[in-house]
Amino acid sequence: MELTRTAYGTWSGGRFMHFGEPLEDDRFLAAIRLAYDSGVRTFMTSDVYGNGAADEMLGRALAGIPRDSYCLVALLGHDFYNGQREGSKGYPRFTDSRLRRPADYADYLQMATEKMLERTRTDHFDCVMLHNPDSTGFTSDAVWNGMQKLRDKKLTQLLGIAPGPANGFSLDIILSFERFGPLLDWAMIILSPMEPWPASLCLPAARQHNVKLVTRVVDHGGIFHDDVRPGHAFAKYDHRNFRPQGWVEAGNSKLDAMRSIAEQNDLTALQLSCLWNLSHDPVHSVVPTMIQESGSSAKPIEDKIRELAALPNLQLSADEVARIQSIGDNTGCMELKGGNPSYSGEPAPDRWPLSTELDQVAERWQIVPTRDLACTHSH
Repeated sequence: MELTRTAYGTWSGGRFMHFGEPLEDDRFLAAIRLAYDSGVRTFMTSDVYGNGAADEMLGRALAGIPRDSYCLVALLGHDFYNGQREGSKGYPRFTDSRLRRPADYADYLQMATEKMLERTRTDHFDCVMLHNPDSTGFTSDAVWNGMQKLRDKKLTQLLGIAPGPANGFSLDIILSFERFGPLLDWAMIILSPMEPWPASLCLPAARQHNVKLVTRVVDHGGIFHDDVRPGHAFAKYDHRNFRPQGWVEAGNSKLDAMRSIAEQNDLTALQLSCLWNLSHDPVHSVVPTMIQESGSSAKPIEDKIRELAALPNLQLSADEVARIQSIGDNTGCMELKGGNPSYSGEPAPDRWPLSTELDQVAERWQIVPTRDLACTHSH
């Protein structure tokens, strides 16, 4: 089954990714089931969330539902089985040379996939995505031969790549499209009306190589849920504390400038964001984070799920798409991850210098790294 227009991720609900109030077990499970009952038909989970706990919760929530009635997507790539957690950096990628050689990549991928299948109580995934790859994951034949074997063994029907966790990887993902395009069915990117940059740089390559895109952070840290207002108090553990000071105020100002378009189309703010993403040719699915904010004015997460599920089959006009992009333009607002002209030294798991190969990618797609991938804002 292909990914559907709307999708639900197990990072929602605050249990595994620390956004908003963490839901108790019963409510967390009920939220997933509500998404299904309301019409969402794609569910995504990563094995590293809670070291398998998110997979188990998803399996429990979907138990008893006909398997052919929903699309199940697995994200894998961090090795918490053999690797040691490195503080805020998390677990190493399975391609870390301290853990294994390239000849062993395929065995790891099969083992990790089979364990996820056990936890989610099924015998196959509809799509398996390489999660948060390092530079090896974007370029290694051994990695993608291993991914191909998952399909050969019928553990999955579709394959994909999901860069992250932060923004960037623009040239790297285009290189993966060029090199592994025949294997790649899907890619996950960060995109929203308030973050058109840098993901928009990879859209033409996705289109040319017939790679469908699913977009995350569609809600822009909760701004498009319309209950994160100026003065909003985030808990100490909330990941959004890492965003630059003033982002809530700036986001609300931009949202206010977009409201007339939402009102003219009888859309909620979240629905406007989703439809803006889906107005771009290669984008076929949206997976906003469902967040239960704290405070008496917070919108219940259940209402947010229903909003997503009720996304109308509406096409924004070209003028509306352009107006929204102009309002939300964030070009140069942050330091990007992946291959970046501002980085020198030894490659890190999420950042590395530009290689000759990446420079050639940039030239082929008329991208000027020092201009198009540069942080020009001071915080």
